[in-house]
Amino acid sequence: MSPLDEAHSASYVGWRIRRGVNPPMAMLAELTHRCPLACPYCSNPTELLGRETELSTEQWVEIFQQAAEIGVLQVHLSGGEPAARRDLVTLVKAARDAGLYTNLITSGIGLTDRRLEELDDAGLDHVQLSLQGVTAAIADRIGGYKGGFDRKMHVADRIRAIGFPLTLNAVMHRENLPDLDATIDMAVRLGARRTEIACVQFQGWALTNRSALQPTRDQVNEAKRIVKAAQERLKGKLVVDFVPPDYYSDYPKACMNGWGSTGLNVTPDGSVMPCHAAATIPNLTFEKAPDRSLGDIWYNSPAFNAYRGTDWMPDQCKSCERRDIDHGGCRCQAMAILNDPDAVDPVCRKSCGRAMLDLLLEAEAEKKERPLYVFRKLKIGSDR
Repeated sequence: MSPLDEAHSASYVGWRIRRGVNPPMAMLAELTHRCPLACPYCSNPTELLGRETELSTEQWVEIFQQAAEIGVLQVHLSGGEPAARRDLVTLVKAARDAGLYTNLITSGIGLTDRRLEELDDAGLDHVQLSLQGVTAAIADRIGGYKGGFDRKMHVADRIRAIGFPLTLNAVMHRENLPDLDATIDMAVRLGARRTEIACVQFQGWALTNRSALQPTRDQVNEAKRIVKAAQERLKGKLVVDFVPPDYYSDYPKACMNGWGSTGLNVTPDGSVMPCHAAATIPNLTFEKAPDRSLGDIWYNSPAFNAYRGTDWMPDQCKSCERRDIDHGGCRCQAMAILNDPDAVDPVCRKSCGRAMLDLLLEAEAEKKERPLYVFRKLKIGSDR
């Protein structure tokens, strides 16, 4: 270790002691915003970053090395579509060489048989395959990519043949929740070890399409019943995780297990954030890696410390018995609904903002016709 590295390491340890901040365990690496799909619930920002802004191979390699040095254990390689980068195999190998567990989050588009073999040789640990629908008609319409479903099914077969552990990711919303049983059955049929049934979270493009995507309360209750039955029926065969919609909950989820507590997100241009939607909070400025080290950003950045711990919380949250359960809820959600990131999460039944959220749900439920989707606009293919 060089003298500079030793100084950095000592600085991180000292900061941890002073602030009680643990190192991050996971990093989401958004390699690109380019994607052949146009999903209306995409969590990417509506202002997408072009290829010209993306970090180079060498910069990502340095970031992976820095991540491992500060304690990150696993990296989730995402996008956009990470397969849109020609250097994906190189990046996977670099992350593995740094000692990181590698998880590829992909639509499958751009993963040829040869490329999957190369990823296996590079040491890729796990694949999360997204599912837009259980039939080609639904999936290709939602994804805006004809032939995408058939391609995905082929990729899933190759993933199983190679032996990659597979998680099937299914974003559920008003249109496809009636297919929940079939979605879980598909996960079993494809040989997945785990499926994540995630009701749409309203950030990014999903927020733009909230009125069209918002499920009904009856749909949510039925989904909970189906998931519970599947968890019991498939125990030991398939892990079924369920992410319920925030808006119908009585209390907020522990977003990121607390701001700046367990993970960080690096965008295609190197901006480092506590979560993928943090850029929606206008009073925060996010520094870029590798210009500034990940460790320095994690421990010292004003953006990461803005909502860390409990000092920032409104008195209502500080004195609440749930303070250390939900950690104040989601700052981005407070921003999206109340236009105030410092407010009590409006999902909370104790929040003054809950009345506004209930009115919003009521108004959307009364709409007899669903608005048309606004599809993700920058559909850019692979640069391979």
